[in-house]
Amino acid sequence: MITIKRYNPNDAAAWDAFVDASKNGTFMLKRGYMDYHTDRFTDHSLLFYRDEELVALLPASSHGDELRSHGGLTYGGMITNLKMTVQLMLSLFDSLKEYMSSNGISRLIYKRVPSIYYSYPSDEDLYALFRNNAILTRRDISATFYLPNRIRFSERRRRGVKNAHKIGIVVRESHEYEQYIEMLSEILAKYHDAKPVHTAAELRLLADRFPDNIKMYAAFHEDEMLAGVVVYLTPQVAHTQYIANSDEGRQCGALDAVMDYLVNECYADKVYFDFGISNENEGRFLNEGLISQKQEFGGRAVAYDFYELKL
Repeated sequence: MITIKRYNPNDAAAWDAFVDASKNGTFMLKRGYMDYHTDRFTDHSLLFYRDEELVALLPASSHGDELRSHGGLTYGGMITNLKMTVQLMLSLFDSLKEYMSSNGISRLIYKRVPSIYYSYPSDEDLYALFRNNAILTRRDISATFYLPNRIRFSERRRRGVKNAHKIGIVVRESHEYEQYIEMLSEILAKYHDAKPVHTAAELRLLADRFPDNIKMYAAFHEDEMLAGVVVYLTPQVAHTQYIANSDEGRQCGALDAVMDYLVNECYADKVYFDFGISNENEGRFLNEGLISQKQEFGGRAVAYDFYELKL
């Protein structure tokens, strides 16, 4: 028998322990990360039990009569462990639909965990979505290295690396989040008419909570930050959460030097290096300039999929 419980803070320890032991969860799905923006989202995360055994988690937030998994996260979806089977997943979705109906929820927006984060095959939910007539409503494309057999940087990117080293660019880990977010804000406003998702204070808070998972690396010339990357680390993946390159940095190959250090030295032992998405307008618009730059470093396409399940 499947029972569903809505998350409350007393469940935090059990929630985090399950994520740690899961086959498709990451630190972004732990409560210390999810709960930093409780002022922006109404948490409606769910715990699934078979008899008395916790068998799955669904990070989620409420948006009127809509349940999103999760409104404040890049991905969510069913978090499961090695005991998950296709039959059990189908039962979980049957129970989830009953829960939604009983709680006035008419549809679910489901952001699947991309396959590069799996520690073991985890596509049971994909079959359950198909069986329940869920519709693919959005597909973002990220550019990702497969590091054991990575593609070489393009000639232009290699020239940038050489130029940066020639003029004395130094790449190092940095904790100067205020300086970084200020630089990033200027770049996003100028080139993308956008703002960073996190403030400097939020980024520092999260980095302090997850020091082994969130790190920042920057290129400096005579103590001036010219480019930088915030990296989110999971067991298999180094993911660039933010990439910033100042106008001066563009001229001297500063970002090329940072990427060269991260990909070829710092995180060469990871399985994947993920540059993040290059889409706008719910995936319908591809920023060709942005993805071209990532592909010049050697990234190739990985899909971040969103499904809609209506009752």
